[in-house]
Amino acid sequence: MSFRSYSGHQNVLPFPGRRALGATDLAPLKPVLIVLHQETSTPGRVGNALRALGYPLDIRRPRFGDPLPATLEQHAGAVIFGGPMSANDSDDYVRREIDWIEIPLREQRPFLGICLGAQMLAKQLGAKVAPHHEGRVEVGYYPIRPTAAGHALCPDWPAHVYHWHGEGFQLPGGAELLAEGDDFPVQAFQHGHAFGLQFHPDVTYAMMHRWTTRGCVRMDSPGAQPRHLHFEGRAVHDVAERAWLKNFIAGWIARVPHGVMLEAAE
Repeated sequence: MSFRSYSGHQNVLPFPGRRALGATDLAPLKPVLIVLHQETSTPGRVGNALRALGYPLDIRRPRFGDPLPATLEQHAGAVIFGGPMSANDSDDYVRREIDWIEIPLREQRPFLGICLGAQMLAKQLGAKVAPHHEGRVEVGYYPIRPTAAGHALCPDWPAHVYHWHGEGFQLPGGAELLAEGDDFPVQAFQHGHAFGLQFHPDVTYAMMHRWTTRGCVRMDSPGAQPRHLHFEGRAVHDVAERAWLKNFIAGWIARVPHGVMLEAAE
């Protein structure tokens, strides 16, 4: 099964630069909606980057009964993170999350899907999500190659990024491919204000310890790296991935319209 699918669009613009702060910027920023899938999950480095920019986090776990908002009028943006489940699962909460992504797409709010979240975004946009045709997985550090569109959007992509997945997805129609890989060609894409990342720049050192100890994907699956290589790879590649994530998140959240960024004055 091939997941190679390319868009001919040339509509990617660089992330907006940071604005000079004015008097109105002293008002509280609207929170970013954070969707997690396990009781012990955290938003990791993505949450840290958003908090550093001044954004509160509204953390919800629909799998355990938390509702998702009917509109993002009270939020600056939304992030759906990864999990051991599949975007193809028949569970009600999985289908509800995929359907819910229509809201940030329609309202043109910044949306970010990471791993499972990216697969959910791809599925909402009509793309196929499936395992590798040879049963291979990406568990550990693997190379990615930013496209010209990826370089135009955000410079200084890391050469290797952290992965933990056994499924991939096609490039949705109308989306721009931002980075590609080998076993799973679509690694990052953009569709308007929505972005999908197949890899995990959110993973902290503590998260890596948990995942490699209690991970849902077998470490001996075809293509998976043994545990010690995860930490060796982190020593080599983590500085670049962490710096890229900080710049990416700052540019991604800056796409929210200025009038939406601030809490409405009473």
